[in-house]
Amino acid sequence: MVDPRPKRKATYQDILDAAKDTVAEIINGDLRLSPRPGLPHTGASACLSYVLAPPFHFGNGGPGGWIILPEPELHLDDDVVVPDLAGWRRERMPQLAREAFTTMSPDWVCETLSKSTEKLDRAEKLPIYARSGVRHVWLIDPRTQTLEVYRRQDDGWPILGIHHGDQKVRAEPFEVFELDLSLLWADVEPQAPKGTRAAEAAAQYEYGDSGY
Repeated sequence: MVDPRPKRKATYQDILDAAKDTVAEIINGDLRLSPRPGLPHTGASACLSYVLAPPFHFGNGGPGGWIILPEPELHLDDDVVVPDLAGWRRERMPQLAREAFTTMSPDWVCETLSKSTEKLDRAEKLPIYARSGVRHVWLIDPRTQTLEVYRRQDDGWPILGIHHGDQKVRAEPFEVFELDLSLLWADVEPQAPKGTRAAEAAAQYEYGDSGY
């Protein structure tokens, strides 16, 4: 029997009540709980912020003009999302407000993909970013060591390029700077030979229910 009662939309209180070891978001009215990311995921996101912050956030060896934040809480209309990294041009956000979240859509977003979150990032969060006016999106995947670069056009996301491994790339909106992709995965231990117990444990971790 179909329940005739309308489904309750998630509220911000649901986020506040969520378990502390999860990433809580509200997407299309539903509360979405994702596990905290694994170390390779966290490492790739952190290394990217370390590389971009000096030339773009601080203007050290680069043009400056950006505020770049890890895991900001974005309130975009009725959706609440937490990208791995986001950046605002300083002409739009010259300073950070004294708030726990922002309603100003970023100019650039980076999501670090994992098995447990890739579908959510691609199928549900990308349309939210498009509707909210985000201009640039990067998707990085430490499992395959890839960077996908997108620019919004007509509410869609045509891909500008896919880069991988140790390539050195110039990617919008930071194309004035050459990014060495190898830095993003340099701290991740190499894969163990197939057939070993270490490889079996790593595979269970990588393709299981963890955040990686």
